[in-house]
Amino acid sequence: MNVNKNNNNKELEITIELAWEELKPYLNKASEKISQDVKVEGFRPGKAPYDVLKKKVGEMTILQEAANIAIQKTADSIIKEQIKGDEDKIIGRPEVKLTKVAVDNPLEYKIIMQLIPEITLGKYKGLGIKAKQTQIQKEEVEKVIKDLRDMRASEKITTREIKSDDKVIVNMQMFLDNVPIEGGQSKDTTVMIGADYIIPGFDKHLLGAKKGDIREFKLPYPESHYQKNLAGKMVEFKVEIKEVYERQLPELNEEFVKNLGAASVEDLNKKITENMEMEARQKDEQKVVIEIFEKLLAAAKFSHLSEQLVHSESHNMIHELKHNVEQQGAKFEDYLMHMKKTEQELEKDFAPEAEKRVKTSFIIDKILREENIKVSDEELQAEVDERLKMYESNPEMKKQADTSEFRNYLRYNMLNKKVIDKLKEWNIAN
Repeated sequence: MNVNKNNNNKELEITIELAWEELKPYLNKASEKISQDVKVEGFRPGKAPYDVLKKKVGEMTILQEAANIAIQKTADSIIKEQIKGDEDKIIGRPEVKLTKVAVDNPLEYKIIMQLIPEITLGKYKGLGIKAKQTQIQKEEVEKVIKDLRDMRASEKITTREIKSDDKVIVNMQMFLDNVPIEGGQSKDTTVMIGADYIIPGFDKHLLGAKKGDIREFKLPYPESHYQKNLAGKMVEFKVEIKEVYERQLPELNEEFVKNLGAASVEDLNKKITENMEMEARQKDEQKVVIEIFEKLLAAAKFSHLSEQLVHSESHNMIHELKHNVEQQGAKFEDYLMHMKKTEQELEKDFAPEAEKRVKTSFIIDKILREENIKVSDEELQAEVDERLKMYESNPEMKKQADTSEFRNYLRYNMLNKKVIDKLKEWNIAN
């Protein structure tokens, strides 16, 4: 076996060549495997010899299978031997390519591994970023309470004209220059009067109408609308009123607030305010972290960046999106159709953000090393114990939480959090 290694500072390429004599044992193994599924007259499954089987399936079929077995048996040990001492310079999964396979000739395959880029960090301390402190306004709290009342409103059918806060069931058609818009027809659609539906101003055109009425009107789609084929266009609507519901909001009294777990109206106001303040603080912190990393990304220099890693991260982003869409009860195929995008086009759209994510992970890793930030075994165990308590009633999750894989996952997240906490400490101006 000949092994050659080539390092171009971006990729480590290992070329492996097995002589025909070295490949022969794998030909026998391949014959055994193939003959398990291929019936050969006079032989039990898995027992047909190479010379007999090649007449049945063709020599190249056996040779391809032999090559696969040979790679499976030799690749791991070769990788370990060739990167010994440099394991921390490799990132991602090795790519294996079969490059030459022919009867009576050596087998050749390549193992390609991505190398971590050389990173030069810019300034990452003393950036003097000002943290915004969002103040919760009384009107915002009142809106949340109004929404809570809305969710618990009673409804009854009415024959009067549509007024603010009514719920209306409509059939709708949409046109662009008198031509029906694809996907612009809907039946039994709910419209809440007072809430922007489809585009701002839509619900106002229904005010004063009654059951059975048809309203026709035009509205401009916002320039920034996600449906690019409609953005900035004047769209025609034809809306049939099928049913009108009058909604009665519950009184804001002691009975109502107790059902929400509050002691009084004042207590409900206080709890909502505290929750909103906590959410606002989290959002403000997220904005600061984003600003810090934007500055770090702008200042950092990378020797190279693996396209494979960017592609992999784009794929992860697609997977996240797919999960979120399905969590909301929708089909990802319908989402793509609605966006008029293929999965490949969406992945291409995600590439710039995927590149930022990959670079950010490298920057975090570089700061970890520069600052010698670590997670002690005691810190990790404390976090594991906390998770085990959380999963007390879920045996499957509890079992998973006590594995080495989960510990590595936790350690990674804890290290990231430590770096982010340090970056906030170093860079937020007092």
